[in-house]
Amino acid sequence: MSAIALSPAHQAAAAQAGWLTQTGQVFRRWSIVSVRQAWGPVMSLIQPVIWILLFGQVFRTLGALPAFGGHGYIDYLVPGILMMTVLYSGAWAGTGYIEDIDSGVMDQYLTSPLRRSAIIAGQLLQQLVINVLQSVVVLGIGWLGGARYPGGAGGMLAALAVATLLAATFCCASTAVALTARSQIALISLSQLIVLPATFLSTTMMPAAAMPDWVQNVSRGNPMTWAVELGRGGLAGVFPADGWWQAGGLALLACLAFAWALRAIHRYQRSI
Repeated sequence: MSAIALSPAHQAAAAQAGWLTQTGQVFRRWSIVSVRQAWGPVMSLIQPVIWILLFGQVFRTLGALPAFGGHGYIDYLVPGILMMTVLYSGAWAGTGYIEDIDSGVMDQYLTSPLRRSAIIAGQLLQQLVINVLQSVVVLGIGWLGGARYPGGAGGMLAALAVATLLAATFCCASTAVALTARSQIALISLSQLIVLPATFLSTTMMPAAAMPDWVQNVSRGNPMTWAVELGRGGLAGVFPADGWWQAGGLALLACLAFAWALRAIHRYQRSI
């Protein structure tokens, strides 16, 4: 990702700006970078296309099994792929910080009057905007693949809100790891160690009743399962009975991950 540093004029303006204005400046900077390199977010949509249109069609007969409650497999799969997409995108969010560190832009940030929380929040907001756009596209791909959403517009908004909470958690966690490890290789390795188990030890692709007992036990405490079940409930128009604590758990994790990222940037500043 190409680096775009803050100009002296922007730094002077930042010194007199409030937190929201500073966050907006950081958001604008990252948005410009994303527009210039839009191929990244676009290419990340290839995977959900493959999962929904290929995997979903190959295994569509699974929808006839009692564990799926009589619903088609595509309907079951789309909410899982939605959460998979934001999970994978969020896990890569920290790569931009590593490039900023390598290019010296991060040092310019930290010598500017920008508040550290605004630096984290501005980049997070930009990532979440991209994730929402990607999520809308995934729902559209699912519709073209045969999925239907009885929950209507309200259910789709609920699913997008849940996906945003999940994305916020992993974006902030990725930022914290990036600022701590300061290595692309370390970030990629840790991301793979987390996202793959989080995906396959959840109800993303298979109902809990169809999984081994130990996987069922793990999946109950897996935030990916919480997000998938809430998203699936929103799109179907029937939320799970324990959805309130799942939503609360996701919100708490997002707040804790943001605090972790903020602590990481302060620790990074003290180390330079």
